[in-house]
Amino acid sequence: MLGAPVDGLEEALAAADAFDRCLVAGLLRPRSDQGAGLAELARAVAGSPLAARVAEAAEKAAAGTAGEDHLLALAAARSALLGAVHDALTTRADASTGRTRTDDTPAAADDPQQANLLAAARTWLADLARAGWQGIDHELVGGAAPIVSAMLPRPELRRLAALLDGFAAELAASCPGSALERIPARRWGDLWARALLLTRPGAADRPTTGTATGRLLPLGIDLHEHATAAQAQVHAVFEPDDGTPSRLVRASVSVPKPDSVVAAGVWQLLRPHLSLLGALGEGRAMHLDAMPLTAEGDLLWDDTRARPGEPADPFATARVALPTATAAVTAPLDRHPARLAEPVFLEGYATRQDGDTLVLTHAGDDLLVDSDRIPVAGPLTPEAVAASGACIGLLRWDDGAFRLQPLAVETTVRRKTAALQAGAWAGGTTDRTGVKAEKAATDAVTVLRERAGRLLRT
Repeated sequence: MLGAPVDGLEEALAAADAFDRCLVAGLLRPRSDQGAGLAELARAVAGSPLAARVAEAAEKAAAGTAGEDHLLALAAARSALLGAVHDALTTRADASTGRTRTDDTPAAADDPQQANLLAAARTWLADLARAGWQGIDHELVGGAAPIVSAMLPRPELRRLAALLDGFAAELAASCPGSALERIPARRWGDLWARALLLTRPGAADRPTTGTATGRLLPLGIDLHEHATAAQAQVHAVFEPDDGTPSRLVRASVSVPKPDSVVAAGVWQLLRPHLSLLGALGEGRAMHLDAMPLTAEGDLLWDDTRARPGEPADPFATARVALPTATAAVTAPLDRHPARLAEPVFLEGYATRQDGDTLVLTHAGDDLLVDSDRIPVAGPLTPEAVAASGACIGLLRWDDGAFRLQPLAVETTVRRKTAALQAGAWAGGTTDRTGVKAEKAATDAVTVLRERAGRLLRT
């Protein structure tokens, strides 16, 4: 069922790709083929409320006279198409898992958010679109730096600031654009469109819609590690004390890090900011008391509102609680195929190797295992997944197919069933490899602090 074609998916992606090709050469002096790409984008949303604005924007852009509002309309059209793809894939995934969704999404706030900074960011992004990826240079890309610096101290603008900072860093590493042999058009189109939409006042707001009081049963950790930052996102089932249906929730923590801290060493940076990591590492539930919760199912973690509970086996949670847990509807700006990450539990499957890719066959569906997403900061390995009989994972979609990102597996070790978690070392470990990596990270941080101290004293 997961592998069956999705109606309209290829057409929606083709229209988004057509617009992305327009951004490669830039919209300052558009060519005829760029005009055709803009027209294709407009036709793709012709039956939507965006139709009139996008048609006008496409016409202006094809003539080289598009203003910031026109570019914003084009970004909205592109995002709407990818949002429709996301919704279709989510519906397919929900049909496969039998999951239902609740929609408590509040209306966006109308309060102005630092209008001058948002306008400056919008102008920079518009300049990028006019120059095109082939026209970027260090002077143009460097225009983001003062905007980011002014945004970062303001919590309400930090989400956009982080996006602009990372986007500008990617572009700077690729300058000059005229020398690029290969341009990641869809990725840069994603970042550009998302950033431009976030310059709308209120777009980055993520208001809480309530609080969570009850028992939290962790399923697994999705760890993201980059050269200068790390993020851990815990997926869990929340059982409210008031007897309402259980629901899927997430809790995340992000920290900056030096590039010398890698592998299991990142846990010591994340651990002080989220007690839930320790609970998952120890195999325990958490009891929450009025923990802030967004409409999208994100817990705004506060350690003072959580306490460790009784032992809770993630596989017991996956077998008993996960099938009946409801999920939240994705926030409008987060509707993108790359954002699909549905917790699933599979067992009784067969595995085989297809070249470099591990394939898991379950209920007649072939799922490609996304082994590249398995972090080295834990004991879980692709080999363990291949030898496993049960798996907790995230159902994702990438490169035209559904894929499985393993978070934990049950496998046989010395004739006994053993569980291996990607985040098993999150709360600390006695494993020799994990201990060695944490010690190396501690030494690296100590050296960096000493060097920073000497610089400050000179």
